[in-house]
Amino acid sequence: MTTTATHAQLVLDLGHRPALGRADFLVSQCNADAVAWVDRWPDWPSPGLVIWGPAASGKSHLGQVWRARVGAPMITPADLDQREPPELAGEHGTVYFDGADTIADNPERERVALHLYNLVAERDGQILFSARTPPGRWSIALADLRSRLNALPAATIAPPDDPVLGAVLLKLFADRQLNVGIEIIQFAIARMERSFEAAERLVAAVDIAALASQRRVTVPLLRDVLEKNDGIGPTGGRS
Repeated sequence: MTTTATHAQLVLDLGHRPALGRADFLVSQCNADAVAWVDRWPDWPSPGLVIWGPAASGKSHLGQVWRARVGAPMITPADLDQREPPELAGEHGTVYFDGADTIADNPERERVALHLYNLVAERDGQILFSARTPPGRWSIALADLRSRLNALPAATIAPPDDPVLGAVLLKLFADRQLNVGIEIIQFAIARMERSFEAAERLVAAVDIAALASQRRVTVPLLRDVLEKNDGIGPTGGRS
């Protein structure tokens, strides 16, 4: 099999979700449940949905795809410090709330979040929440808010599986005009931290190393980069 054909095999059967100027959202087993829930909108059984998963797993990317599709404003926990629910909810009755788990242990943010939820529900709208953990782990002190959040359907995005991680690595290398063989992708997948953030850090480090040494990207060069960066992860180590 040629290198081109092998590369194609890595992304075979992966669906795509256009993200309005961002890279396509790749669909695989690791995120299929969350994508299916997003595709069901507006036929959700409740006023909201929670998508949760580890850092750099793609949940915010999927949230951006959804908000672009439905015309929803995006808010973050910091917005709850400065704006009241009518302004946060906007005109469309749909809201994308990124990083919602960090409202925990903040009474004012919890208060505004509860009123926002109630307002959206009264308007028959929906809120898409993204977070690193499911609502049951958010330590919400406000009982009414806690019960509403815990009643929402929650879909997990797991760390990227081999097809998605391989496709992302191929794209990142191509973006930097780096021609790599399938052996590079396989070697990286087997040894790196499994996250999109780690993939970006790895490709950037490989690019720097290749330029500094005037070498093409090979397995030995990749091994050197991985060893020097302890597997490439958000904090420099594996997780």
